[in-house]
Order: sequence, then C-alpha cells, then structure tokens
Amino acid sequence: MKAVVQRVKHASVSIDGTVRGEIDGGLMVLFGAGEGDTLEMIPRFAQKVAGLRIFSDEAGKMNLSAADLGLGALIVPNFTLYANTKKGYRPSFVAAAEPEFAKRAFEQFVQEMRRYPFTRFGTGEFGADMLVDLQNDGPVTIILDTAEWGNQK
Repeated sequence: MKAVVQRVKHASVSIDGTVRGEIDGGLMVLFGAGEGDTLEMIPRFAQKVAGLRIFSDEAGKMNLSAADLGLGALIVPNFTLYANTKKGYRPSFVAAAEPEFAKRAFEQFVQEMRRYPFTRFGTGEFGADMLVDLQNDGPVTIILDTAEWGNQK
C-alpha cells in the first residue's frame, strides 16, 4: 500500500461538479493498493497515517498528529500511485492491485481511519473521475509505502 499524506489548510473532492468530501484543515490522503498487499496490513497502515506527527506543537516542532488535534481527514483512492515510469513516457500500472481488491482495501482503510478522532471526515469514490482541490500547509507531504516495512510485523 502507498499513501501520499499532505498537511492541508483546506481540501475537498468533487465528483461531477458536486463536493463529496471536504475538510478545513488536517490530512489529505491519496491511497493506493498494490500487488502483494493484504487486508491484514490495513490496521497498521491506518494507524501510521493517523498518527503521523506532522503538525506543530507550542514550540513549533512537528510533534502532533491530526488525530491529536482533532483535525479532519480526507481520503481519496488513487491507483496511479503505482505508476511505473522506467520505460518510455506512458506509465504502466501493472503493479497496482486488481480493482476488486483495491476497492475492498480502500473501503477497509476508510473504515479503519474512521476509528480515529477526526472532527471532519470525507472520502472520494473508488473508480470515479474526481477533482481534488487542496491548500498544502508548509508544504508538508509524506509518502508512506508498505514495501519499506520489509518483514517487520
């Protein structure tokens, strides 16, 4: 699994001109599932995303999470996180999970993220053509990838 996590002042996702999810500060998360991922990985992955300490404390250090501060989370599915651009100019997406599994993974990830104390919560829609609007704060952008976990449990 991969996630691009951005600290935002505002973020929204629209489908067919209608806002489907919106937050006024917190985490904007692009989520993708890849070949070899399992549903058993999702609780730990969600814990990592929700617990990222990328918000400033009183001393100005990134020492607090969005969940600590009760901020929002907006989660959008994004299979293009698995783009392979090694050859040519057209990305290959063969490393992305099959759509049926990827949809289940996205839905379970959203369910896990809902367990954390976010004040506002929104999602995109798997398979939809979406328009994402955000104001990155910092900018702070973190990439999480379960491939980096190795054999850790």
